[in-house]
Amino acid sequence: MVSHYSVLKNEVLNFFEKIETNNKYIVDATLGGGGHSKAILEKFPDIKIIGIDKDDFALNYAKERLKDFKDRIIFVKSPFKNIDDVLKELKIEKVAGILFDFGVSNFQLKLSRGFSFQREEALDMRMDTSQDLDAYYVVNYYQEWQLEKILREYGEEKFAKKIAKEIIKRRQQKKIETTKELAEIVYNIYPPKLRHGRIHPATRTFQAIRIEVNNELEEIEVGVKKSIDLLDRGGILQAISFHSLEDRIVKIIFKEAKKLKKIEVLTKKPITPSKEEINENPPSRSAKLRVAKRI
Repeated sequence: MVSHYSVLKNEVLNFFEKIETNNKYIVDATLGGGGHSKAILEKFPDIKIIGIDKDDFALNYAKERLKDFKDRIIFVKSPFKNIDDVLKELKIEKVAGILFDFGVSNFQLKLSRGFSFQREEALDMRMDTSQDLDAYYVVNYYQEWQLEKILREYGEEKFAKKIAKEIIKRRQQKKIETTKELAEIVYNIYPPKLRHGRIHPATRTFQAIRIEVNNELEEIEVGVKKSIDLLDRGGILQAISFHSLEDRIVKIIFKEAKKLKKIEVLTKKPITPSKEEINENPPSRSAKLRVAKRI
């Protein structure tokens, strides 16, 4: 099985200890490899999990990993923005807790899905492999202004205009088919003195295209907003973000819900991983956890 690391696991468990309702359901809205769910099921023997993911591989992986808890977990294939429909279908009105982890799982990076530029892979980046839109279409058929817009807005890429222009130029010669081809285009656009920083020059471009392919930011906004109303009083909502755009959306939703006296925000500032966790799992360094309690 592919290795999987659950970010901020202890912090997530500690906040779920603050649940103040007799409701026994927690929704793991981004099930992934099932690491957080496994920890929750082990720590809270009365809790039942509703595990949601739109990635078939993730669901199958989690089913195998959590087979010892099969009587206490319900697996559902769905985008998490449809969390209300999922619960309605299960005839569950309210839940005690909801967890979101917006990170890309290890197996999505390692299973030739085109998420990573470390290897030569087809441009794909779909979390739900049954959907039509993929990275190949975005890179080869989006107009220049569309490419520039998503690179600037979703990748916060300062060379967005130059990269978009170069993609158009290259694809007129031949279609851009692999992750390596795309990464090389971006790498060559960057000035030589900026090519060897802490992150690869292509990181922001790949992030932007992945967000576009999977409609990630809209899904976060819709899913997190709906979740507040699905919590029982005393229920806990947790959201782990990995870049500023995700974190900003969660922060704004919490702020608005607090004004409406729907929630108490339990994290004045987002919780970040300890030095020990970052040493053990370097990609966790950018994780931020925000937590709210339904009132």
